Amino acid sequence: MSRTELWRTLRGFGRWPPLRETRRVIARYTRPELGRIWSDQNKYRQWLEVELMASESLAELGEVPREASQALRQHAEFDVERIDAIEAEVRHDVIAFLTSVSESMAAAGVAEHSRWLHYGLTSNDVVDTAQALLLKQASEPIAEQLRALHGILRARAFEFKDTVMVGRTHGVHAEPTTFGLKLANWYSEIGRHIERFDAAREQMRVGKLSGAVGTLAHISPEAEDRICAKLGLKATAVSTQVIQRDRHAHFVSALANIAATVEKIAVEVRHLQRTEVREAQEYFSKTQKGSSAMPHKKNPITSEQLSGLARVVRGNAVAAFENVALWHERDISHSSVERVILADSTTLVDYMLAKACDLVRRLLVYPERMAKNLESNGGLVYSGQLLLEISAQGVLREEAYRWVQRNALRAWEEDGSFRELVEADPDISAVLGPEDYERAFSLQRQLRNVDAIFERVFGSE
Repeated sequence: MSRTELWRTLRGFGRWPPLRETRRVIARYTRPELGRIWSDQNKYRQWLEVELMASESLAELGEVPREASQALRQHAEFDVERIDAIEAEVRHDVIAFLTSVSESMAAAGVAEHSRWLHYGLTSNDVVDTAQALLLKQASEPIAEQLRALHGILRARAFEFKDTVMVGRTHGVHAEPTTFGLKLANWYSEIGRHIERFDAAREQMRVGKLSGAVGTLAHISPEAEDRICAKLGLKATAVSTQVIQRDRHAHFVSALANIAATVEKIAVEVRHLQRTEVREAQEYFSKTQKGSSAMPHKKNPITSEQLSGLARVVRGNAVAAFENVALWHERDISHSSVERVILADSTTLVDYMLAKACDLVRRLLVYPERMAKNLESNGGLVYSGQLLLEISAQGVLREEAYRWVQRNALRAWEEDGSFRELVEADPDISAVLGPEDYERAFSLQRQLRNVDAIFERVFGSE
């Protein structure tokens, strides 16, 4: 480990070898733009863009010579390795960056104009505003992935709208449903995530150039507005030395919420793939291997991976909330945390959404097995409707419940036909006739409102 890496590790500045290895692993599966967005090269590029926009805006307001802002735009550059070397000595990343930029100006023969670099700014004016630009860049692919998953869920929901299966509560057979309704639920949930994430990233689309304690002592409100507008951001109405971290906590919590729903989908797939259920299954290629010891195995490895990664993102959300309370006008306890959680959370959620899209799109569904499982309980899934039919005939609900339950328990224990037992029960037969039984044990009646639910979710297309 180099002196620079060791120093950053001790300072908690996030260039930790385990973190680098994690990102290398994730980079093999996620889109390359996420890696580029969170690279040091791009981070310093955004820092430089903030500096240049600041000098240009101040030049427009007559506070910086125009020739200086033009020279900065034309010649200002940086070198990542040089920044690392300087930082190892000065122990301040922004100063190291500014020194590297100033050296590029000197090399171009315009050193005199470098005095207008960072004019009126403090370090976090640059860092926080540039971080907003990085988050804006990182949010775009996530928003695209959300909408892609939304579309895939819609298509598969209609594909299986009328595919009947047993619904389960507490893992136990409950009443009939359809696989399409399950997918419609996920579709609706992802739709809410789209709205929440759009709102969260909009709240993060802010910059600040208000100085060391947020008083705009050296930059005017007009200049701050102008600089932020040039960057595609809005100026915060009020800040300290930093943008307030409730915004970041909201953003990361939105990511954690997305990850939770992805895990929800993954957990359902894992349950449906169990040998005893076998109603759905992750795609398994002909060359894929499930176990080194058991050749028959087809394991839900993608779903299990998604469940695990969701835990990481949720943990990052906790860290983001811890960052809200800083000392007075700022401290740097949030800085080391954000160097880890912002890059990792956006990268992981982008990866999780890509894997979720693939999981749902290629999910193998077995309607015959669903029908078999529904029928395997001997009609117990109709106990609720039977209870209503008996109550409608004037029997007190408590009494009707006892009649139905005693037959349901017997059917459960003896693995028999619930309907046959019910029809042979003298108490129930005294109040119900053949038409009543047909109505109570009707699958079509149970699912008669599926179309109405789909219209609520998807509209009348």
